[in-house]
Amino acid sequence: MNTPLPDVPEVRVVGLPQLTQGFDLVERLDLQMHLKVHGPLEPVSGERLAQLAEEISLTGRGGAGFPFGRKLRAVAKSAIRRGIRPVVVVNGSEGEPACRKDTVLLNRAPHLILDGALLAAEALGARTLVVAVTRNSTEVSMRAALAERGLSDRRGQQLRARVVRTPERMVSGEASSVIRAVNGGPALPPGRRVRAADSGVGGAPTLLSNAETFAQLAVAARIGSRRYAHTGLDSEPGTVMLTISGAVARPMVVEVPTGVPLRYVLQLAGAPPLPQGVLTGGYHGNWIDSVAVHEAVVSKASLASVGGALGAGAILPIGPETCPLGESLRVANWLAAETAGQCGPCKLGLPAAAGGLADVMNGGGPAALEALREVTQAVKGRGACKHPDGSARFFASTLSAFTDDLAAHVLHGGCGRPTLGVLPLPLPGYEEAEESIPSGEKVFIDWTLCQGHGLCADIVPELIRLNPDGYPSVADAVVPVHLRGRAQRAVRRCPALAMRIEQVDAPPPAAARPALPSSNRKALGSGRD
Repeated sequence: MNTPLPDVPEVRVVGLPQLTQGFDLVERLDLQMHLKVHGPLEPVSGERLAQLAEEISLTGRGGAGFPFGRKLRAVAKSAIRRGIRPVVVVNGSEGEPACRKDTVLLNRAPHLILDGALLAAEALGARTLVVAVTRNSTEVSMRAALAERGLSDRRGQQLRARVVRTPERMVSGEASSVIRAVNGGPALPPGRRVRAADSGVGGAPTLLSNAETFAQLAVAARIGSRRYAHTGLDSEPGTVMLTISGAVARPMVVEVPTGVPLRYVLQLAGAPPLPQGVLTGGYHGNWIDSVAVHEAVVSKASLASVGGALGAGAILPIGPETCPLGESLRVANWLAAETAGQCGPCKLGLPAAAGGLADVMNGGGPAALEALREVTQAVKGRGACKHPDGSARFFASTLSAFTDDLAAHVLHGGCGRPTLGVLPLPLPGYEEAEESIPSGEKVFIDWTLCQGHGLCADIVPELIRLNPDGYPSVADAVVPVHLRGRAQRAVRRCPALAMRIEQVDAPPPAAARPALPSSNRKALGSGRD
C-alpha cells in the first residue's frame, strides 16, 4: 500500500481558525492577503515578548516542547554577555514522512511564520534570519515570501534573510543538524551537544524554533494573551496543528483547540471506530490503544497520562485488519536507515533492533524477544543525538502496546494477519526523484590548473565526485539553488583556482517583490528594547 502523504494534504479546522485563518479564501496568503486577513502587527519589546510567550505557555511545536520564553531569555542573556548580535532560525525542516503540519504553514501561511520570526529578531537585535526547509514547495514559498517583503541576503541590509535547504531525513531536522547545515556543513548532528543559545550559527547565540511556534507567537502578539487563552485549555491555551494519517479515509492536517477529544479528531479523518492502536507523536512517539483514545484529549498532559505523546503532532491510527508488528517493523527498518552513522547506538544498535523485531516476527521465539529487549535498552541515552532515544522509545512502546500479538508471533509463529503498509513511508528512491530548483548555473573545471586536491568533492559531494585517478568528476547538471552556496564555497576554496561557476541558462522567473510600505515595515518589527 504505502501511499506517501502529499506536501499539502487536506486542511481542516475545529472551531475558529487562528493559524489557518484565510485558508478558505486562497491557497496561499501572499503579503497583501496576509495583511488583509490578519491585520498589521505592532512592535513588541523583548521583555514583553518573553512575557507573552510565558503567559500563553508557548512551547516548541517541533517535538521537544521547550518553553519559548525561556529560550528567548537565554539567547538574549548570552548575546549581551558576549557582545554579539544573535541569529534567528526558523526550523521548517520536516523530514518525518508522517508530518506535514509545518509544510502546510510554510506553503500556505508563510508570512505568519515570518511575523513571529521578525518579532523575535527585532526583540533580540538580530541582524540575520534563516529559514530552513526540506522540500521544493516550501523553498519556493519561503523565497517568495522573503521577496514579497523586500528581504534578501545582500550585504548592507538592516536584516539579512535567507532560505537554507536541508535533506528530507529524520536526523536533519534536529536543531544541531539545522545549525550545522546553515553553517555550511552536512545536515547531521555534530556528535557533541552545544546549546544553540550559547553558540549556534556562525558561533553566535541562536534562537532556533519550529515554524509553527513562530506562527503561534505571531497570533498571540496580535490578539493578546487574554484573548489567546479563550481558546483551548487553561493549562495549554490555544490551538495545535496535527497531521492525521495512517488508516484513515482522508489524511489531513487539522488545526484544533487543546482539550478537544482525540476520538473526535480521528473521526473527522475517517479513522476506524475501534483502532487497534494509535501512534501518537510520530515515529519517535508512543502507541496507545482504543481505550486510551477514548479517554484522551488533544494536549501534552492528557496524552502523556495515557502513555502517548503529542511530539511533532503526528497521529496515526491502524485498523484491526493489519499486523501491528509488521507495521512497526516497516517503520523500524526506516528508522534504522535514517541513522547518521556517527555513533555505535545509532549505526549498530538501531539496525540490530530492527533485525531483532524481524526475528521475533519470523518465529525466533522467546530468545529473540529477550534479545530485542536488551538491544532496545542498550541504545537508550547513549547516542550522539536524539535519534537513538526516539527510536528506542518507538521500539519499547511497540513491545508494550501489542503484547497479544507478540505472544502470537513468539509462541505460534504469527498472528495470521497481513501487513498492509498503512503507515506512510517514503517510496524507494524518493531522494533521487525529488527535483531541485535550478539556479541556471553550472560548475566548470579548468583541467590545465586542476591538481586533484579533492577538496571540492568534500564540500559539495552531490555535484562533484572523485574518479579512480583522484580527480574531480563534475555532474553535467545545473546547480540546484539549495546547493549554490556550497558550490560557490568549493570554487573559493580550490587551492589551484581551477574551478568556476558560469550562468548557462536563465534562472526561473523571480517571484513578484512588492515592497512593504514603510508604515507596515515598522509595524512588522522595528521596536527595540
